[in-house]
Amino acid sequence: MTRDTLEHHQIPIYFVAVLLAAAFGLLAPSLAHGLGLLVTPAIAVLMYAMFLQIPFLALRRGVGNQRFLAALLLANFILVPLLVWLLTRGLVERPALLVGALLVLLTPCIDYVVVFTHIGKGDSRLMLAATPVLLLLQLVLLPVYLGLILGAQSVVVVEVRPFVEAFLLLIVVPMVLAVSTTSLARRSTVVNAWNDAWAWLPVPAMAAVLFVVIGSQITSVVRDIGLLLPVIPVYVGFVLLAPLMGMFAARLFALPAVTARAVTFSASTRNSLVVLPLALALPEGVRGLAATAVILQTLVELIGELIYVRLIPALVWRADRPEA
Repeated sequence: MTRDTLEHHQIPIYFVAVLLAAAFGLLAPSLAHGLGLLVTPAIAVLMYAMFLQIPFLALRRGVGNQRFLAALLLANFILVPLLVWLLTRGLVERPALLVGALLVLLTPCIDYVVVFTHIGKGDSRLMLAATPVLLLLQLVLLPVYLGLILGAQSVVVVEVRPFVEAFLLLIVVPMVLAVSTTSLARRSTVVNAWNDAWAWLPVPAMAAVLFVVIGSQITSVVRDIGLLLPVIPVYVGFVLLAPLMGMFAARLFALPAVTARAVTFSASTRNSLVVLPLALALPEGVRGLAATAVILQTLVELIGELIYVRLIPALVWRADRPEA
C-alpha cells in the first residue's frame, strides 16, 4: 500500500473507526471510559503529524491575507452567531441544553480544523496561521454572546484557562516539535527517515482520534438521549447551514477555491473538545446535561466532517470556476 492509496481510502477508514468506537463504547463501557484520558494526546499526535507536512515559512501569508481574515472573521463571529441564535430559539425553556449548545456552537475550532481543511483540499497553512486570532477573539466574544443570548438568566462564567491550555497543548507544542524536527531533518538522515515515516500517519492518527473520542463518550450520550432529543435538530441544522455561512463570506470577498474552503471548514467546525471543561465548570443544576450536550455535538460534527471532506471540495468552488 502506498501513501496515496491510504489517503484515497481515508473516508472508509474513518467510517470504520467510528463504527468500531461506537461498538466498543457500548459493549465495553468501563474500558471505553478510560479512552477519555487519551483524547488530548491523540489530538496532539494528529496535529504533530499534520504539522510535519506543512511548510511553515509560508505561514506569514496568513496574517497578510486581509481578504481571507475578513471572510474568516465575518463567518465565525457575525454570521455563525446569528445562525446559532436562530437555531437555539427552541431551547429557551431548556437552560442546560441551551447553555451547552451555545458554548460549543459559538466557538470556532482551533485544532483539528487544520487537519480537516487539509483533507478537504483547503488552504491548511492559512487556517493554521489564523488559529491565534480565532482563539483570542472567541475568548473575548464568548462571554458577550452568552450574555446577549441568555440575558438576565445568564449564570455562566467563562474561564480562559481551558482555551489557553488547549492552544498550548494541541497547537503550540506539536508545532514547535514539528518545526524542530523539520529543521533537524536537513542535517540528519535519521531524522529525515523519521519525517518520512510520519508522513504515513495523518490518516491513522485521525482514525485514532475518532476512535478515542467516540468510544469514550458514546455511553453518556446514549444514557441521556431522551433528554438530548431537543438539541439534535439544532446540531443537524448547524451541520447543514454553517457551511453556507462560510461560503457566503468567501463569495463576498471573492476568495479563490482553496482559501474559500478554509473559511467554510472553519465556519462549520466547532471547539467542542476545548469547551467541554467549561461545561463541566457550570453550576450543578445544568452541568451534567450541558456537558453531555457538548459531547453529542462532537459526535454529530465528526460525522458531518466525514461528509464535508467530500462535498466541500466539490461545492467550493465547482469545477467550472478556476482556482486562483
